[in-house]
Amino acid sequence: MSRANIAQLILAAPAVLTAEKSFRRNPVIGSHRLNEAGLHRRRVAIAARLAERRRSALAGRIDADERARFDRDGFVIRENALPEPLLERVREELATRPLPAWEMRQGQTINRVLPLPLDGSALSELAGFVRRPDVRNLIGYAAGRSGNVATMLQTIVVDPQSGEADPQANLHADTFHPTAKFWLFLHDVGADDGPFAYVPGSHRLTPERLAWEDAEARSATQSDNPHHAAGSFRLTEEDLGALGYGQLQRFPVKGNTLVVADTYGFHRRVESLRPTIRTSLYGIARRNPFHPWNGLDIRDLPFVRDRGMRIHLAMEDRRARKGRKVVYQNVGTILAGAEQQL
Repeated sequence: MSRANIAQLILAAPAVLTAEKSFRRNPVIGSHRLNEAGLHRRRVAIAARLAERRRSALAGRIDADERARFDRDGFVIRENALPEPLLERVREELATRPLPAWEMRQGQTINRVLPLPLDGSALSELAGFVRRPDVRNLIGYAAGRSGNVATMLQTIVVDPQSGEADPQANLHADTFHPTAKFWLFLHDVGADDGPFAYVPGSHRLTPERLAWEDAEARSATQSDNPHHAAGSFRLTEEDLGALGYGQLQRFPVKGNTLVVADTYGFHRRVESLRPTIRTSLYGIARRNPFHPWNGLDIRDLPFVRDRGMRIHLAMEDRRARKGRKVVYQNVGTILAGAEQQL
């Protein structure tokens, strides 16, 4: 092995103790030899044990019924989440107020993100909703660790006749450890509109799941699917029974419904059968799974938490101006529900 390769491995090794998940990007995490020796298996098992301990510390802060449903299913659905007057004001602002927006194309689907304004408007009040103890603690419990929740508006624009299949329509887990996403759907999402789908109970690490993770890790670097190689493992619905899980369930919802899920559990976006545009309040809580504590998150400081998404997107714009590849492209100031810009 050359000195350059040795140096590369030394620099890559510390990421094993972080949330880094890419087998292709990190030569240590993607090492066939190390994964044959059980590296990925141990990362998954240790992360699961630590998440269980942190959840135990948070359990007393969670509504007992919602906690029981999450422990069983891996997700919680809460209807009538926003006060009706605030919901109406939010819907009115969404329909009339253009906002800075960025887009990413995933096959036939456009994923548009819009940072929440900070001006006292109804839309800015949505950040306060996420900081409510009952909401914040539920998201932290689902994530297996409390802390910052990156929050934004998200618009999904689907044209079934354009582009390739949406990769998010493939059944998958986001990463190797518990992590949370939430959606506050502001309008109805019908069965034909591409609703969220989840495999109840698949957030639990069964012995069969751990063995499957171990086997997948050994060949992930060579996978033809870039998402799989990046650590977001894919599988088919036919594989679920062998992992000790039941069947996928779809969840069409009424407007003003909050869905919080541990996306270590298997989930997907159902294919939309017709052109669809929908906007939700969206957020993600993903932290280093190997830290034993809850809280203590620098990204949760007041100035940072309210501007984190703006800072991230400003960095994307800077990379784009330098000609570098970016995930989200700036599409200007538009209505949240506008037609696709890319």
